[in-house]
Amino acid sequence: MKARIVAVDWGALSVEVSVGDHATVTNAGSADQVERTFERIIGSSAALESVLAQVEQVAPTDSTVLIEGETGTGKELIAHATHNASQRYGRAFIKLNCAAIPLDLLESELFGHEKGAFTGAIAQKIGRFEMADKGTLFLDEVGDIPPALQPKLLRVLQEQEFERLGSGRTHKVDVRLVAATNRNLEKMVARGQFRSDLYYRLNVFPILLPALRERREDIPALVTHFVKIFSCRMGKQIDSIPSEMMAAFQWHSWPGNIRELQNLVERAVILSRDGVLPNPLQKRQTSAIILSANAQSSLSSMNWEDSDRALIVETLEQAGWIVGGPRGAAAKLGLKRTTLLAKMRRLGISRPIPQDGTDLLGVTREDA
Repeated sequence: MKARIVAVDWGALSVEVSVGDHATVTNAGSADQVERTFERIIGSSAALESVLAQVEQVAPTDSTVLIEGETGTGKELIAHATHNASQRYGRAFIKLNCAAIPLDLLESELFGHEKGAFTGAIAQKIGRFEMADKGTLFLDEVGDIPPALQPKLLRVLQEQEFERLGSGRTHKVDVRLVAATNRNLEKMVARGQFRSDLYYRLNVFPILLPALRERREDIPALVTHFVKIFSCRMGKQIDSIPSEMMAAFQWHSWPGNIRELQNLVERAVILSRDGVLPNPLQKRQTSAIILSANAQSSLSSMNWEDSDRALIVETLEQAGWIVGGPRGAAAKLGLKRTTLLAKMRRLGISRPIPQDGTDLLGVTREDA
């Protein structure tokens, strides 16, 4: 089934516990639930549709899901979608950021503790696993769980049972785990920083989220959405989004992904005057991609092939026609070297005056 992709409210990411979010949905496999599941997600790119198709496949099961991707790509939103498309959608969705909890308190946060279990334990505490019973537990930044705690997490995943700190009583739970990380757990396993058995238990169904630079066609819709949100919150009226700004946003490298995009749009709305959205990106990042001042505000009217060619040529000139390497044009554009070379060949881009050691595509022998 092809994923339905409509609007998103990224402000909902601040929710700590979501109970009965879609309690009115009665058929877990219905088309109505699929639409409700993805109603908070924006985009129509092939990369995003592939992710949502995987969510549709795994959500009805109780299998553990490992969501991987760079920071700011929306891993928590995909975790919510997995929960909402599952048979547990009427139950609790509990989340815990493992990197935000001090290491000596993380075990208590996960499994709870009894009164007097340690200094400062003045009352009994229920852990996140117990809170998520019959529902879903989302462990964000799971790669930050300390090695000493990893065997206990493995046990509860395998046996669905645990003991609170300071208690010998075993508690049985029925919890579906969704984990997320921006780290490479496989490399951590190779370096001895993460248990291999826990990694294999978490990696039952991996979902890799694309970086924003890998789904640039979704940027206009995201920008428009965030403009509506922030202009409403601030009581401002935004009448136009200049084509120069939108083009700059589409070709920015976005190391912070959607979170960075959201923050920059918020800044632009704050700085806006007379209903026009200013470009919050630095001038050095945008000068190469400024289009005609008379361009229409709608991106649909642009000749994308011409703008692509102009941007790539300008970036190559700035990089001295070096494609690869940290200072090459590919890095400046946020593209892989092979991807940029393919674009250059498709657009017929070659160096005007070839020099020794450089071919017609401006690729030095070191780049080849």
